[in-house]
Amino acid sequence: MFGEVAAKAAGMLVTGVAGAAAYDGVKRLVRGRTVRAVAVGATAAGLRGKRAVEAGAERARLVVGDIVSEARAQIGEESPPPAAGAAPGHVH
Repeated sequence: MFGEVAAKAAGMLVTGVAGAAAYDGVKRLVRGRTVRAVAVGATAAGLRGKRAVEAGAERARLVVGDIVSEARAQIGEESPPPAAGAAPGHVH
């Protein structure tokens, strides 16, 4: 009977020590630069993705503008200059 109790106590001790070590490791990881480095890397990837999407949207807008201009020329209309569509009072 004493052997069973000692075995259970030893198992609990090992589990407790392993849990404490894991907790300390996670605490150290959170406090360290690793989490910050991951956050900075994820933000940088997001910014690169955003810029790629913006560049693709701009290319698509230019292609559509070229197609509309060519279609207007085909039916005999003159395309307005790009600044004609600008909002009033909008200056650069």
